[in-house]
Amino acid sequence: MIGDVLVSSVLCDNLRKAYPNATIDYMVYESTVAVLQGNKSISNLVLFKEEHRKSKWAFFKFLMKIRKAKYDIVIDAYAKIESFLPVIFSGAKRKISYDKKWRSLIFTDVVKKKQVPTSNLGLIIEQRLSLLSPLHLDIELETFPRLYVTPEEEHFAKALFESNGLAPSRKTVMLSIIGSSPDKTYPSEYMAAIIDYIADHYPVNMLFNYIPNQKELALEIFRLCKPETQSKIYFDLLGKNLREFIAIMHECDVIIGNDGGAINMAKALHKPSFIIFSPWIDKKGWATFEDGKNHISVHVSEYKPQLFEGKSPKEIFAENRSLYHEFDPALFMPLLEQFAKNHLD
Repeated sequence: MIGDVLVSSVLCDNLRKAYPNATIDYMVYESTVAVLQGNKSISNLVLFKEEHRKSKWAFFKFLMKIRKAKYDIVIDAYAKIESFLPVIFSGAKRKISYDKKWRSLIFTDVVKKKQVPTSNLGLIIEQRLSLLSPLHLDIELETFPRLYVTPEEEHFAKALFESNGLAPSRKTVMLSIIGSSPDKTYPSEYMAAIIDYIADHYPVNMLFNYIPNQKELALEIFRLCKPETQSKIYFDLLGKNLREFIAIMHECDVIIGNDGGAINMAKALHKPSFIIFSPWIDKKGWATFEDGKNHISVHVSEYKPQLFEGKSPKEIFAENRSLYHEFDPALFMPLLEQFAKNHLD
């Protein structure tokens, strides 16, 4: 959800650019608000809360609040059944979303959803930007999602680094060691090998990105690393919330590891990224801003395409763990070495 909300915020940025005096509201899950703080393109956040899921009466009141806003245009980037009722209740004259069966009954404008990217923006961003096409905006489109860090947050992160004894002369690597779920998490022994390589070849500080309920798995990866590597890892340097993580990431130099929200936030802070995609994920959607230098991603299908031949997405998902174990880091080590030389030397 964090990645989706962040990427879709480019719609707000472009609408603000085209309509500087408009009221531009953004409906998001309450848990994602942190990635939108400081974004002046957004007039108001319309928060979809857990109570709206659990209570029909709360959801009805939520819909009536949307109704009272009297929107002129509604753009549905979520494009799922859950969002259709807010669209209908909005009463907007123009309602825009992706083209699918029977959606023309709800929306005034439907856009064919692209399936193949035509630039290095990544498919997910190209799809979002296409939702603006019915409006024929006379502007140069903004394409890069942004995160905003306050001076106070910068000071907090710098002070945190200093109090934890991070060597200021060294570059700092954020390691996305655990994905959002087990099926998006690179095998621990392989991740440890990557961390050892970085520690062996570069004078760096290393931070682990994990949440409290992932601590045991994070410790497992830590223990698999060599003692010399462990001495460079500041295991307990964590943010207490999403805004603190953003501030910490702002002070790091690069991010390496599993695809997920942390990667998308790092990119929005203009940090170089090296991403390892899960076998069951089609990387063309979220491989954004790939340029072979600042943003690089890898997928096992690029090295062992025969493992995927003739298999449906359902079959690939069922074999996800075994496919992950086919993805030895030695396969993509030349790419990682080049990335590290560009950004850690």
